[in-house]
Amino acid sequence: MEILLVLIALLMLGFVVLPFLRRRRGAVGLVPPGHPDGADPANYGFVREEELDMRMPGPDQDLLDVLDLVQRTQDYRAAQQLLAGTGADGELRWQRVQAFAGAASLELARRPGGAGEAPGGQWLRVWRSEAPKDAGGAAVHAEFLVQQAWRTAAPGTDEFRIIMEEAKAACGDAALLAPGDPIPYIVELSVARGLGYSQADFEQVWLKILDRAPAHMGAHLAALHYWCEKWHGSRQQAYAFAEAAAARAPQGSLLAAMPLFAVFEHLPEVTLVSGFYQSEVVTKAIHGALHAVHSARPDDPMLAHVRHLLVFFLVRAERWAEAMNQLIHIDGHVGALPWTLSADPAAEFAVYRAMAVAGYEANGGSPATLPH
Repeated sequence: MEILLVLIALLMLGFVVLPFLRRRRGAVGLVPPGHPDGADPANYGFVREEELDMRMPGPDQDLLDVLDLVQRTQDYRAAQQLLAGTGADGELRWQRVQAFAGAASLELARRPGGAGEAPGGQWLRVWRSEAPKDAGGAAVHAEFLVQQAWRTAAPGTDEFRIIMEEAKAACGDAALLAPGDPIPYIVELSVARGLGYSQADFEQVWLKILDRAPAHMGAHLAALHYWCEKWHGSRQQAYAFAEAAAARAPQGSLLAAMPLFAVFEHLPEVTLVSGFYQSEVVTKAIHGALHAVHSARPDDPMLAHVRHLLVFFLVRAERWAEAMNQLIHIDGHVGALPWTLSADPAAEFAVYRAMAVAGYEANGGSPATLPH
């Protein structure tokens, strides 16, 4: 009986692993570094794994420069000025609010303070105390509290609820300081998920966002989490939400990629069907995301997010050339789904990148044939 169970387990493992190793023309497998048969991502100009930037999905040099200055000097004013000069209803402002909040939260985690040492992220506290009417600082503080809740406490605990309630109040303060700004309400979407708002209460927050920024991709991604099966909705509700967003997406909007994010949020933990990533529902979502990428503005701040997720799905679907076409646009940055769910985002990204290169070359591709 034990032997039978072992054989069954090996068969199931084969179903999981073989789709990644088989090719229509040749096979893709791992070889030791330096092996003559190994495909080298460096041949395509890709950066080394240890140089991959985990802070954001794509380049934002202004943000990087300001983050470096703020963290080096502990003076918030450069961050305040950058946010003040960033459009209130756009995706870029939301990404920068998240980045500043995340930087302060990580600083605090590394330096909690005590024994005469000031806690990390002190610049955000000073920002709020010296400029209490500044809308940018209020939004960053609200997002900081949300990230602190998810990072330091388990959902459902008293500690988590206390921090989330504080974040909810901070969202209200930020909204009063900037009535037309959707960001305080986008932050509250995460609060709603954490505190378990009723669907009616969630919809009230969502309507406020639609009034201010109806095509905001970041807001739609935040709302999608609430509607997912693992939180307060279902697979059907999440798919319906994503498909409705895609259907009403204006020309050039990345909202057409929303169904791919819904598929990702409901992936089975173990895929026993070898053709799952070539299935109709996945293929349709991939094509929608590819269309969105091709139609979007080259400077759309959310473009890198969609490209990163496309790499994940295109590699799993063994669509190597298309995966490579996405990689050449995003390589160097890994601060996006799905890599950020890993304990080592750079290593996770590097594995998929190596598989894309190996698959591409197994089918006759080379650096000379890859368009840039």
